[in-house]
Amino acid sequence: MYKIKIFNNISDIIYTNLPQDKYQITENLEEAHGVLVRSANMHEMELPSCLLGISRAGAGVNNIPLKECTERGIVVFNTPGANANAVKELVLSALFLSSRKIYDGIAWVKSLKGKEYDVPKLIEKEKSRFTGPEISGKKLGVIGLGAIGAMVANGAHALGMDVTGYDPFISVKAAWSLSRAVHRAESLESLLAESDYISIHIPLLPDTKDYINSQAFSKMKKGVRLLNFARGELVNTADLIEALQNGTVSCYVTDFPNKELLACENVVPIPHLGASTPESEENCASMASYQLQQYIETGNIVNSVNFPHCEMPKTDEHLRITVAHKNVPNMLGQIASLLASRNINIAHMMNKSKGNAAYTMIDIDGDAPEGLFQQLDIIDGIIKVRIIP
Repeated sequence: MYKIKIFNNISDIIYTNLPQDKYQITENLEEAHGVLVRSANMHEMELPSCLLGISRAGAGVNNIPLKECTERGIVVFNTPGANANAVKELVLSALFLSSRKIYDGIAWVKSLKGKEYDVPKLIEKEKSRFTGPEISGKKLGVIGLGAIGAMVANGAHALGMDVTGYDPFISVKAAWSLSRAVHRAESLESLLAESDYISIHIPLLPDTKDYINSQAFSKMKKGVRLLNFARGELVNTADLIEALQNGTVSCYVTDFPNKELLACENVVPIPHLGASTPESEENCASMASYQLQQYIETGNIVNSVNFPHCEMPKTDEHLRITVAHKNVPNMLGQIASLLASRNINIAHMMNKSKGNAAYTMIDIDGDAPEGLFQQLDIIDGIIKVRIIP
């Protein structure tokens, strides 16, 4: 029986992948084999030695201690694309919010409540205060063409916008999903200089913090409209406020408002609603639980952020050995040599690496000889060994 610890509210759809005859939900992290989490901060938590994997029902994993997990062979998963449509729809609505001053207009109309005005007459008189341009025919620059960015680019093109995308690390899958009508920016600088609207869709990493800063703002068109539905820290707040004040940015729409921005005009603050749809929550929960179940039961790794993608069909006729280890020379040779010395025949094997981490799956004929686990575990550079029947 595998034990799963759940943080935050996660859809009951997880039980389709984690049946109760094999899995038990536990309140105690110290006995958990797997964790399902959304936004709970796990950085200060003591992770138990029995923990195999953490699956985040969402894309960002900044609430999970990745370095510690990698060093201890704990595989961390996320769910890229599961909430992409929900975020895309909100971003497309933000294009209109940034243009037509809908947010300011509604707030003004509500302010008339209880006052002695001829409301219809006053609205007709004052509505010109909230005039804004149409988006059709305008230039949108999309920074980051992953699952969400590609959908935003395609959706904006369908609305009549002239769309340019920038992503030096675009995946083959994302490239295939992108409309041929979306232009490729030669550089970030050219996208910033030519766009009437800019939408950010890159992950928050040490290298991308403050990605949009005074230097980036200096290259933008006067009056650009900026959308941030990725992470708040991607945009330097002080530099943004200056850009709003000097008119470089005419409107900033963000799903990640902070205290400083609430005091600014021309900011549309949204309370992190990107993935807040029942469909998105179910998609994320289903994907997160399935990936965790597959890893626990077969050793297969899909959508991990700290270990490589590694999939191999699991059959009942072979015993599977999985080894998380450092990505250093001769690891595979040492593992294979040990198996050969024990007269173990390798039926199938796969080895992949990601950064400093590597992962090896080996299917063997017959049963594992006594002491094999311990012999593998003491090889220098090996992090975690599992034997899956």
